[in-house]
Amino acid sequence: MPPYEIIEPVFQDYILGNAQLKQLATGFDWVEGPVWFGDAGCLLFSDIPNDTIHRWTPNAGLSTYRAPSHFANGHTRDRAGRLVSCEHGTRRVTRTEYDGTITVLADRYQGKRLNSPNDVVVKSDGSVWFTDPHYGIVSNYEGHQAEEELPCNVYRIDPITATIEAVLTDFDCPNGLAFSPDETVLYVADTGRKFDRPRTQHIRAFAVAPDGTLSGGAVFHKIAPGAADGFRVDTDGNLWSSAADGVHCLSPAGVPLGKILVPELVSNLCFGGRGKHVMFITATTSVYSIALIRAGV
Repeated sequence: MPPYEIIEPVFQDYILGNAQLKQLATGFDWVEGPVWFGDAGCLLFSDIPNDTIHRWTPNAGLSTYRAPSHFANGHTRDRAGRLVSCEHGTRRVTRTEYDGTITVLADRYQGKRLNSPNDVVVKSDGSVWFTDPHYGIVSNYEGHQAEEELPCNVYRIDPITATIEAVLTDFDCPNGLAFSPDETVLYVADTGRKFDRPRTQHIRAFAVAPDGTLSGGAVFHKIAPGAADGFRVDTDGNLWSSAADGVHCLSPAGVPLGKILVPELVSNLCFGGRGKHVMFITATTSVYSIALIRAGV
């Protein structure tokens, strides 16, 4: 049975009827932060509790990319192709240079330590945007338990001055984030504070001005079942979000179009492969892939 649920007829044009959901690797504790390196033909992803970044390649399978990883979570590539990572353990955002050395992009704001940077994107102007919820410091499971020194904000690192600015300060716990293809919209998930009942869980959308300032922030969509943790956008502006039952596809207007059904709770995803048409999915203990008739930005 194909692993899809079609909600709107247009979703039929996004999927391949004979494409199966493939389990690429399993046996992890909590996988996150997938990022595709097309020039190296590999996928990197984090197993946060086991303090490791893994590498998967189609021919060689699984290997260790970095251990310890400082409890790394989300990753992306900058405009020069370098790995940018969020580290819970060191409470910082780093860049891996071509020679393998590590450059710290952010670890403090106004003299205080960040909480536990979670997810990160790089805009076309080279600015680095990241979320900083408290999940990595509320226990020792995904980092080191510690007190919060700052609110849970969304930050921007200026590409010229390297200064850090808190651009969104009204979130309980910001999580995944992504720009629309033309970068006029920034989507940010709020997954709520760890011990709140009920928790704030929705995706908000912000208009992005040419100078990078943000406005708006209305609720774009609320994922159910589960919550939006990580997500990515395709070239048509559809948003593909993690959920408890798989990956949900939302139109640019926030209308649910369909689902990729996954047998584990999904944490994050990315597009990759030869034409950026393969979706790689991190889901609790496993990593999956599925080919689509859509390409990621």
